[in-house]
Amino acid sequence: MPSKSRPMDDLSNLLTNAAGALKGVGDEVKAIRQSQAEKFVADMDLVGREEFDVLKALLQKSQEEIAALSREVKSLKTQLKKAKAK
Repeated sequence: MPSKSRPMDDLSNLLTNAAGALKGVGDEVKAIRQSQAEKFVADMDLVGREEFDVLKALLQKSQEEIAALSREVKSLKTQLKKAKAK
């Protein structure tokens, strides 16, 4: 009886090995794709999230300062006009 199950064992081993090989190929393709994606992003020279947040905060602070200075200039122009009118 052991001779009848031997071909089935061989087939089972063959299928198991094939599945393992396919998984290995799949993992390799995934690694290559990940590497290519990382290279693509690096070549695009994108900024990181931290750098973006720092620049965004700096821009917001600069805009607030510009708005405050604009109000101050407007106030000084009004005062200058009043002084010239006297």
